[in-house]
Amino acid sequence: MAKKATSQGELSANTRVAALIGKEVFLQTECTAQLKAILEKAHGEVAVFRFDGLSTPLTDVLDECRTFGLMASYKLVIVDNADQVIKEDNRPLIERYVASPCESATLVLRTTNWHAGKLDEMIAKVGAIVRCEAKTHAEAAAWAVANCARRHKATIEPKAAELLVNRIGTDMGRLDTELEKLAVSATSEDGKPPVITMKQVADLVGLTREEEVWVVHDSLLSGHAPTAMGHVHLILDNARKDANIPLAYACMDLARKLNGAAQGLKLGMNPWQLGGKLKLWPESRKEAILGHARRVPPARLANLLHAAVLVDFKQKTGGGDPDRMLEILALRFARTLGR
Repeated sequence: MAKKATSQGELSANTRVAALIGKEVFLQTECTAQLKAILEKAHGEVAVFRFDGLSTPLTDVLDECRTFGLMASYKLVIVDNADQVIKEDNRPLIERYVASPCESATLVLRTTNWHAGKLDEMIAKVGAIVRCEAKTHAEAAAWAVANCARRHKATIEPKAAELLVNRIGTDMGRLDTELEKLAVSATSEDGKPPVITMKQVADLVGLTREEEVWVVHDSLLSGHAPTAMGHVHLILDNARKDANIPLAYACMDLARKLNGAAQGLKLGMNPWQLGGKLKLWPESRKEAILGHARRVPPARLANLLHAAVLVDFKQKTGGGDPDRMLEILALRFARTLGR
């Protein structure tokens, strides 16, 4: 997983072709808006045209780039799902355009998938390639702090930002939406920016049982004891009273997937088939699970599953202190998966 948006070349008024590549749609939108502002400063009014690569022929896109604008002298032509419009037989056509792009238009190719090749070098000469990949939990929390101040004129406590990311994940669009809501509800004193606290996040950002299962997995897979135990504490301290029940299930579910992956690989099963059979998603989590399954001895993962099943059973039957058992189980995940 990429740690941040990175670029090959810089967005500027001289950008004639830009490729915004990655699954973080929010970053693609931000980069497009940034480029539009740069072009407007250099050329005045900019006419924007949008196409969907799933349904638009490449010839239509390139004709728009080459046609003189009626309402504005400069054009910004945006193509979503661009990988679909420039593949196979269309590759030579887009390469010819990039080799000699129109001086009165900027073509923006936005896509989640991209096959590197000759086109990359060509685009870099006349524009930029920007990687818009998902952030890690730590990076997303840091981004939330900075973005809250920049876009919403509010301050969010670092711990509150961590809780927010743990609750809803690293999707930047969703984080921005929640930050906007929290900023409106936050209070301020003496004209200072409002402050978003952990209590506000806990009270206003809901977390369903299904979401709890998903968000805790990444922390447990880190193999880092402070991260795993810290996340467990966050959920237990800030969620509803019976949070230990779905949390125990989350741990058992992950241990089951780790053990299943290890056993499947041991039998020579195809990793892709294992991913579907065990429901390993999203992609980053699937790779982490398969990576641990390849590296950690199967017997240790089987023991981890046994421990998780035992904790889940005791949670439901009142056999011990729930919080303490989950803390110990989180530590066991770290010791089993840590290098």
